[in-house]
Amino acid sequence: MGISVTQIIVGLTVLVSIGAFNNRELFGKLLHSPYIEVRDKDYYRFLSSGFIHADWIHLGINMFVLWQFGGIVEAYYKSGFGAELGGLYYLGLYFGAIIFGALPSYFKHKNNPSYRAIGASGGVSGVTLAYVVFQPWQNIYLYGIIGIPAVIAAILYLVYSSYAGKKNNDNIGHDAHFYGAVFGFIYTLVISPAFLTHFLIQLKEVPFI
Repeated sequence: MGISVTQIIVGLTVLVSIGAFNNRELFGKLLHSPYIEVRDKDYYRFLSSGFIHADWIHLGINMFVLWQFGGIVEAYYKSGFGAELGGLYYLGLYFGAIIFGALPSYFKHKNNPSYRAIGASGGVSGVTLAYVVFQPWQNIYLYGIIGIPAVIAAILYLVYSSYAGKKNNDNIGHDAHFYGAVFGFIYTLVISPAFLTHFLIQLKEVPFI
């Protein structure tokens, strides 16, 4: 059994993040800065910023969640499209969610030279919401203790991310979380009618009614 796409993404992200921890020049060249992207046309930053993190905790949380849900989503993609095409669609999900998650801040802060954003949270949110398509009633454990059905957890996550993004009173990219998650959910439903059918069938099978 070969290395999965999820494992490759996690491995590359860890390596690049560690490198950027110890090289501030590299860190500065990879981060998402709408002002620089407009000025210098450095649009690669939309994607490269997803490979660097603020610290070990930031990196660890994102990679743990990606590892936990990514392998399952990737397996569903490969089951639906075959190994090669499924892997490519999965890359489209992850990288598309990172880019789409960065777009709101790009338009909001393109004239703000002090704004910076980093992290894989947009892509991870996209993968997590894609998981909901396949297993909507499977429990997701908050803090590893409180079990919440995935579809309900997703709704709560989107509501909170939208609310926190509008308040904008912390240093967390809630807009990236929200829009990355929305992208991942819609992308997964759109790329395959079978995925949409599966989701609707699963959604009807409410386990506690």
